[in-house]
Amino acid sequence: MSRTGNQLARLESEEVARGVRLLLARPLLTAVYDHDGFDLVRRRREPIMKWFDYYCGWRVHVEPRAGYARLFKTTQRPDRTRPLFDRRRYTLLCLVCAELLTTPTTTVDALTTRVKQAAAAEGLPPFDLNRRTDRTALADVLTFLEEHGALESDEVQVRADPMLITRLLAAPNPPSTVDGIADLTHESRYENAHRSLWQRHSVMRRLIDDPVVYKDELTATQLAFLTSPAGRKVVKTGVGLAGCTLEERAEGFLVVDADAIATDTRFPDDDSSAKVAALLLLDRLARGPARFEDLVEEARELLAKFRNWAKAYQSDGGAGRLAADGLALLEAFGLARTENGTVRRLPAAARYAVEELND
Repeated sequence: MSRTGNQLARLESEEVARGVRLLLARPLLTAVYDHDGFDLVRRRREPIMKWFDYYCGWRVHVEPRAGYARLFKTTQRPDRTRPLFDRRRYTLLCLVCAELLTTPTTTVDALTTRVKQAAAAEGLPPFDLNRRTDRTALADVLTFLEEHGALESDEVQVRADPMLITRLLAAPNPPSTVDGIADLTHESRYENAHRSLWQRHSVMRRLIDDPVVYKDELTATQLAFLTSPAGRKVVKTGVGLAGCTLEERAEGFLVVDADAIATDTRFPDDDSSAKVAALLLLDRLARGPARFEDLVEEARELLAKFRNWAKAYQSDGGAGRLAADGLALLEAFGLARTENGTVRRLPAAARYAVEELND
């Protein structure tokens, strides 16, 4: 291959890797949100689609004219640690989307009236804009739809994109046809497929999706695949094609994106009081296991010491809420685990250990 050919091949592989990570961070990628990122995915859609299908069993749909790309991620392990909304907002999201599919162009007043009527008709808790909590919840839902390119709005009018609204749901089965979460996420393609297909897809999904994967969290067949020469080669190749590296320790595995493109949220980070508290709680857990009450006391001392910090928690019960939010982050990032009321630091937390400097 000529020098020019080598350069073009390298450029393509770099762009495919970047496109994979862009979709991992934002499964619904629109030209409005990221013009350059969408253009890259549009140009390299074929190899990107093949990567997701082969390594993860996930489908990618790209609409060049409509200006969006959708990665349909499926899992048998729904992540309950980082919900997008609370139950009230999820309910409102469903009601708003249902109304916008019927009437894509409407007014804010008409939309809220129809949502209120729909809530009453379905026997749901009443929706009332006279309540501040409901006004805030509706604003959060509309902001979410705007950020994903499914909605444009001003002070009066609302204009929705019905196609993008239908792309918000990534489940392989329509919710109206199933009875529960297990049926909603069931993938029939694996019923008669060779076991190795599910091993490859399930292992790669865990590695790509989770901040850290511990060996004791894997099934026996997944661990056997990941530790076999053939399985290890497949995983390393796939991770490398995505522009990442696979780190292995005695306790588990970690996929590292040095450019942090595939990361939808970061830790450590000072963008929230809970993340700062989580990092400080790790120092407490470094001294040994703790009860949740011990972490609450640690949070109470932090709030007392820094009275101008974490103002949302500087109230009655604030220490408990701060400890709970911080612990939830540690568990979501695979840094701590609660078992039988005892919180223990996990091996990956060693990355954030404070080292003493000796002269």
